[in-house]
Amino acid sequence: MKPQAVIVAMTLIAGTPFFMSSGEVSAQPRTESICNLGMVKGEEGRTCEVPIPSGCQVANFPGFDVPWVDVSKGGKTTCEIDKDQTDWKTKIVGACGPCGTDNCSARFSVMFTCGESETFTEQPRKVYKD
Repeated sequence: MKPQAVIVAMTLIAGTPFFMSSGEVSAQPRTESICNLGMVKGEEGRTCEVPIPSGCQVANFPGFDVPWVDVSKGGKTTCEIDKDQTDWKTKIVGACGPCGTDNCSARFSVMFTCGESETFTEQPRKVYKD
C-alpha cells in the first residue's frame, strides 16, 4: 500500500465520529461572531467583546458539551476567553496578556445556534477607545 493511501485511510477513520453525529447537531442554522484585536510591543494587554447575534445562543462543539469557541493569536502574547467577564448568554469577552513582540494580534470566534423563525438584525459595530 502506498504511504498516501495509508494517510487518507487514517484520516477517514479518525474523522468518522465527527461526521456521524446526530442530525440534530447539524440541523440548526448557525452563525459566527468574531472579535479581532491588535497590540504593539509593550502594551499590557487588551480585551474585546464578541457580539451575540439577536435570536442566537452559543452553540456547543458538535459531540461535546463545551462552547464552540476558537481563539487564535499571533506574536508573543497569551489569549483566552475571560471567565470572570463572560457569562455566555449576554457577554463573551476575549482577553490577551502583554505583547512581547513588535506586533501581536488575536481573533476570538464563537459559533452560535440561531432559531429558524427568528429574524436576524445587524448588530452595531463596537468601538473601543483606549
